[in-house]
Amino acid sequence: MTTMIQAFRRGAIAVGCSLCLLAPLPASAQSAGSGKIGFINTERILKESLLAKAAQQKLQSEFSQREKDLQDRAARIKALSQKLEKDGPVMSDADRAALQQQLADMNRDFQRKQREFGEDLNAKRNAALAQVLDKANKVVKQVAEQGNYDIIFQDAVYVNPRIDITGKVLKALDASTAK
Repeated sequence: MTTMIQAFRRGAIAVGCSLCLLAPLPASAQSAGSGKIGFINTERILKESLLAKAAQQKLQSEFSQREKDLQDRAARIKALSQKLEKDGPVMSDADRAALQQQLADMNRDFQRKQREFGEDLNAKRNAALAQVLDKANKVVKQVAEQGNYDIIFQDAVYVNPRIDITGKVLKALDASTAK
């Protein structure tokens, strides 16, 4: 319950800060400019940009063989488990114990390889996403400077489509990727 209250308080603080940003600007700031605001949808950039799609494709090709190997191992473990279940009652104690040990060893090895696969995939995915976001942030800065934006937000509860510049950023990012 206290976690929910803390989350609510953090949200309230964030909303309060956001409202402060949207408050009318003092006369000196108003004379300098109109306070141009933009918004980008980071999730959309990570799904739709050519750079993100290329990174996803690279990960897919790099890890597809390991994923297939894991699936094959899982199928062998399942088949051995079914054999033990079916033939176990009629096997000698020594044969059944040997088969159980083999199954336990295979299962332990499978879990280790599966854990390594997940860790490797997450590390590579995080590195690829960091590269995409780094490039996207540079493009956002360029778009902001060219469009004379005072501030660009990445996350919001509600965004008026009028200030959403995600499409502009995607076009610029894709253009810089194609070079």
